[in-house]
Parts: sequence; C-alpha cells; structure tokens
Amino acid sequence: MNTDGPLLRVENIKKYFSSRKQFLGSAPKTVKAVDDVSFELFRGETLGVVGESGCGKSTLGRAILRLHEPDSGRIVYDGTDLLSLNKSEMRDYRQRMQIIFQDPYASLNPRMTVKELICASLDVFGIGTKAERIDMVLDIMEKVGLPLEYLNRYPHEFSGGQRQRIMIARALVLNPDFVIGDEPVSALDVSVRAQVLNLMKDLQQELSLTYLFISHDLSVVRYLCDRVMVMYLGKVMEIAARDELYSDAKHPYTQALLSSIPIPDVDAAKRRIRLSGDVPSPFNPPSGCRFHTRCVNARPECSQSEPELKDMGNGHMAACHFCDH
Repeated sequence: MNTDGPLLRVENIKKYFSSRKQFLGSAPKTVKAVDDVSFELFRGETLGVVGESGCGKSTLGRAILRLHEPDSGRIVYDGTDLLSLNKSEMRDYRQRMQIIFQDPYASLNPRMTVKELICASLDVFGIGTKAERIDMVLDIMEKVGLPLEYLNRYPHEFSGGQRQRIMIARALVLNPDFVIGDEPVSALDVSVRAQVLNLMKDLQQELSLTYLFISHDLSVVRYLCDRVMVMYLGKVMEIAARDELYSDAKHPYTQALLSSIPIPDVDAAKRRIRLSGDVPSPFNPPSGCRFHTRCVNARPECSQSEPELKDMGNGHMAACHFCDH
C-alpha cells in the first residue's frame, strides 16, 4: 500500500436513475443506485466490492469512470477531481483508467479480428505508428497468454476464457494504472476462472496495476483482494482488510453473506444466518438502516436513523448502530 496517499478517493458519490414509464399519470420513481458512497483505493492494491444483485456495485464502477455521470460527490484520481473535467480533459485520463466487463462475447465486435479489437484502443488515442501498434498488440497478447497465431481470428472462434483474455489485453494495451473488473470471471467455468484470476494477479505485479474488483463470489474476492467493501441497496455496509473481514465481520449483513459460502467439509459445523424476505425495492428503500427489514438484530432505532460508517479500529469501517456493542 502506498503511504503517499490514495490513487483514487471517492467522496459521497450519488447516482440516481428516474423511471421514464408512468402509469395513469403517476410521478416517475427514482432508484438510488449509489447513495453517498465514499472510500479510498491505494496504488498497487485490489479492493473487492461485493453484495447481492442490485446493490449498486456495477453502477459504482461505471460512475467512477464517468460512463454514468454521478449526480453529486467527488472522484479524485491521482490528485485530480474527475468530475471537474470537461470531455476533452477527461479523455486524457481515460487512457489510465480501464474496465473489463462481465460478458466478453457481448463486449467484443464479432466482425473484428483479435488484432483489430486490441488495436482499436490505440487507434482511438492515436498512440504510435501502425507498425508500433502491431508490436504493442503482439506484446500484450504474449503477456495475457494468447498465441500470436490467433491474431487474425474472430471472437466466435474462441472459448469463454480466451475471449476474456482478449478483453484483458484490450484493457491493458493502453498501459493503464487503474483497472475495474466488473464480474470479469463470473461467466467462466471454475477451472478457467482460476486461470484468469492467476493471470490478473501476475499482471498486477508485472504492470503495477491497481484493481477495483466487483464480484458476488466471496471465495473469488478472498483469493484476489487486499481489502473488501460490502454494499447493500446503494450503501456501504462495511470496509475492512480481507483477512479481518472474513474472520471478524462486524455488520450483520456481512456476517450473513459469509455464512452462505459453501465449505467442502460436509461434517464441519457451521452456523448459517438465513435472511428473511427479499431485498427491498430500490424504488422505495427502507428508512433508517436499509438492511433493518432483514436483520436478525434489528431494533426500533434501526428504522428511525441511518447509521454512519464508523471506524471499528484498524481501518475496519462498519455502518451499524449496534455492531460495536
């Protein structure tokens, strides 16, 4: 971890979406997809973002890159507030900030070859001559484990793992500092998933990368990440170092998530925390703590006031009225 300060500092980011469809003249509804989220990410580390589907983790990743324009807050990247930049100024930072999407097949143009797909980013930013771009493409293909004879093949000719390697190559050919992985291995078989995770680890060391890794798979996050941030209905519930969070989770929601991780020993005793009910509608989130409608420890205060994200010690943050009791 870099002691000179964070590479990325997100401060009170909000991103709301309004429904366009109205029934019988009813007012549009608002989804608070990301609601007042703050965190820091240091150079060379991997921060995992976990939570159930619809918690806002993917929206958060896109908001950081301004693929979704945040409604308010600050995104300070290497000392610069990205939200203060115009489109031209933001373009200079996009080369340093890349994203790997979940579905490689949907993200790759089926009419373009591997060479064209990887080279497209270099073309957009006008990097190098034509010959230099080809050399860059060949170099990054070698780094991600793609044989050079694949250069003129099309996406449909590859397996899911190979397509994801193409996605990684396309993101890294620009030599970024910061990469967001938005569920990059969730569509892959387990054996292939391990290969891609190991590749991401190796590339992080080799290229001095900083990752924001979005996932719903807590086992994958434990393997890859240095710290973990847990989200629920657009809010941060807990942030902690990986080992501390997995051994001593403070928030009831995090405890429930961890209790759901399958263990290979069928005879091992494990206390399961079973959440009652479904995730509330993001159009109408509960008052107070958003988790209180499913929390086994809920008290009247939980529905009346929203808990602050408090430091439990050693940088372990949790948003719960009673987790320190």
